[in-house]
Amino acid sequence: MISKGCEQCAKGGKMVLFVYGYCDQRDCFYCPLGENRKNVTDVYANERKVESDSDVIEEAKRMSALGTSITGGEPQEAMAKTTRYLELLKDEFGEDHHTHLYTGITGGRENMRRLSEAGLDEIRFHPPLEMWGDMHGTEWEEILHIAREEGLTPAFEIPGIRAEPEFLEFLDEGAAEFCNINEFEMSDGNYRRMQEEGFELQEGHMSAVEGSKDDAILEEMASHEKVYFCTSVFKDAAQHRNRLKRMAKNIRREFDEVTDDGTLVYGKAFAEPERFEALGVPEEFYTVKSDHVEVAWWLLEEMVEDGDLDEGEIVEQYPTVDGTVVERTPVA
Repeated sequence: MISKGCEQCAKGGKMVLFVYGYCDQRDCFYCPLGENRKNVTDVYANERKVESDSDVIEEAKRMSALGTSITGGEPQEAMAKTTRYLELLKDEFGEDHHTHLYTGITGGRENMRRLSEAGLDEIRFHPPLEMWGDMHGTEWEEILHIAREEGLTPAFEIPGIRAEPEFLEFLDEGAAEFCNINEFEMSDGNYRRMQEEGFELQEGHMSAVEGSKDDAILEEMASHEKVYFCTSVFKDAAQHRNRLKRMAKNIRREFDEVTDDGTLVYGKAFAEPERFEALGVPEEFYTVKSDHVEVAWWLLEEMVEDGDLDEGEIVEQYPTVDGTVVERTPVA
């Protein structure tokens, strides 16, 4: 890894803070935002919709966050919220809580100063595609130096659309600290426009775009010591899974099983709570809900097999705040 932010992300320790979904200056055909994130004024901490500042802190604690990655839209209202959240996170977790911001605009010196004073560590710029190869002598070169002068670590983060040597020139010149290349991806939010531009999915892949890992990008760019190519497989298999594992470890009950994918597995029964008391089930092996009882999945199987319960189900769910259920398996 080439940055502290990337190291933390690989460990699943980076909370993703989404601040607004409006981009006043950009309309990228490859923007991956879905309907619930694009052109909205909502803020999300991972999957949690933020209703108050305390939600941000609670979500960070839920996953034992090592740092925070901030992304979203670009209006001035987003800047005001971003600086407030930065101050909030630094006050709560201290200077070791690493923060980085991903942005598609240059912002100017005053914004760089405000972000730095609020506690931002690293800023990753995403110049518009039509500027690639022609950024020297423009505001995109100037902002790299301004950001560094204001105490930030300037870098690039771009989609792997094509190899562009100019990014390497900025690295060699010392203007940018590193360049992250994300494997080019299709999503529900950009699928139609991506196809209109002539892009297609890789065969057998859910999101990676055909040609995103072509030899030109890998040979001309990813071989540079200050370039990191982040694949979609790595994001799913490492970053996301490790984040779920961190959450699961923090919120699991004594009877929950944590899987290798970071999901929680438990049993669900619809018998009266008194039934469990009568059977002598230890209190730590079950909990009573409003209309059912949640219990160790292996104990549920034994109880059904022995005839102590008629039926139930084994539930597998994400440890996220919305508790999305992955699978339900009937036991009878």
